[in-house]
Amino acid sequence: MGKFCSLIAFATILALANYSFLANARDPDILKDFLIPIGIDPSNITSQFFTYTGFRQLVNVNITGRTAALVTKASMVEFPALEGQGVSVAALIYPPSGINPPHVHPRASELLIVIQGVLEVGIIDSTNKLYTQTLQVPDMFIFPKGLVHYQINTRSDSPAYALGMFGSANAGTVSLPSSVFGSGISAEILAEAFKTDVETISKLIAANNITLS
Repeated sequence: MGKFCSLIAFATILALANYSFLANARDPDILKDFLIPIGIDPSNITSQFFTYTGFRQLVNVNITGRTAALVTKASMVEFPALEGQGVSVAALIYPPSGINPPHVHPRASELLIVIQGVLEVGIIDSTNKLYTQTLQVPDMFIFPKGLVHYQINTRSDSPAYALGMFGSANAGTVSLPSSVFGSGISAEILAEAFKTDVETISKLIAANNITLS
């Protein structure tokens, strides 16, 4: 874990070298140097406004017992200075054999950079074709905007680390398991949609620790 900060720095350099990806996928241009959230006096803006320190908490984070990846975002929600800048970042820590379940980012492409370990990644296009790849340090992989994708740590004895760079300050994330089984759609409808029975759907709901209304 002590190498995490230096790994992030290395990955950031790689991402900046690929800035053309971000520039082409970015949010609409703004007509100011930067945007200031409503309620903040412009005269009170300091260098702290342009600084994000939220990744410091990851240096000694404990992922023991986790099965899903720990995703820490730096979007305009967590880092308001990003609004209008067309870029955001997510730091991902995958426990041994850990997974980042199938999901989509509706507002941005994602450039994933592996900074430690080995990851299997996959995307599904609009024809339902699956593309998979095994990545190691310092490989990169592009997830096109709006396509279903996932990542999984292929090693059972060590964690993996990656950075996701987005061409939007607010890429958004729609997790397929939680969206489907936590959406409020009745178990009967889901059972019909998945061509199974209500009991099976109920087990899936319970496995995701979600209760339908």
